[in-house]
Amino acid sequence: MSVSPVAANPVELRGLVKRYGEIVAVDHVDLTVQPGDVYGYLGPNGAGKTTSLRMMLGLIRPSAGLVRVFGGDPLAGVAALKDVAGFVEEPRFYPYLAARKNLELLAALDGGNAVSRIDEVLEVVDLSDRAGDRVGSYSHGMRQRLGIAAALLRKPRLLLLDEPTTGLDPGGIRDMRALIRRLADDGITVLLSSHQLSEVEEVCNRVAIIRSGSIVFEGHLDDLRRSSTTTYRLQTTDPERAVAVCEAQPGIRDVTAGEPSGEIVFTAGEEAVPDLSVALGEAGIGISALIPQRPSLEDLFFQFTEGQEATTRPSLERPALTEAA
Repeated sequence: MSVSPVAANPVELRGLVKRYGEIVAVDHVDLTVQPGDVYGYLGPNGAGKTTSLRMMLGLIRPSAGLVRVFGGDPLAGVAALKDVAGFVEEPRFYPYLAARKNLELLAALDGGNAVSRIDEVLEVVDLSDRAGDRVGSYSHGMRQRLGIAAALLRKPRLLLLDEPTTGLDPGGIRDMRALIRRLADDGITVLLSSHQLSEVEEVCNRVAIIRSGSIVFEGHLDDLRRSSTTTYRLQTTDPERAVAVCEAQPGIRDVTAGEPSGEIVFTAGEEAVPDLSVALGEAGIGISALIPQRPSLEDLFFQFTEGQEATTRPSLERPALTEAA
């Protein structure tokens, strides 16, 4: 019986390092972008996002580690990136030429039937009515959308976008998010870098958070929420005894009691709270209120990029690199 080959993931980075002299811009990065992902590469400015994307596109050579795009090495030549498109920092065009003429020049470089797709990609990014205008007259948001149109000429399976909403007004941000969702619905895997959590939260299903060149979290957004402990506020009929019960209960940490209200504050994972409720009941202590105060995704982002969590990466299993089919 024959076994079908396993298709390679769109992006796999293993131990990726980039040094510029004594400066380490990317420090042993591991991440995996799976087919169909809208993957957010999230971190403060200067964290190493753009440098990572440059290595994914074969624009610069890693100092150490591996980059695989659909199982191939992006440094191996143009053929290794035939299913990949995108832009780093911002797309560049001839400002004195019309948008359509810029796309015609790019399509000629790509060859094949790319020229026949110009009207289609202009329609996708809502620029058909402005195709005859010089790019120099375009707003920043229009140039960003034209950059995506240029990337779509080659019918990519993977789209890499570096800070696609930077510099856009609220309307431009809304339009860019809607465009990324449409592309994902059409089956294109998208990896976008951003320093804005709201952007990633709106469109992405999985994220990696990078700080000072190192990954401090990778997983689903729901995993990010679950990665934190929750603060609880507890009011009982017997605060003094309740404090003792809380301190003795596994999984309950940082117990403090306020005066004169007697309200108890503690941190815990969700799984520990039901057992605490049972323990309080068995001790004959009534619960007047038990109120969770969960951190927002923005709180978690700052914890990972600025707080204590930023020094330790969560334990994540890493699959071996898959081979191209």
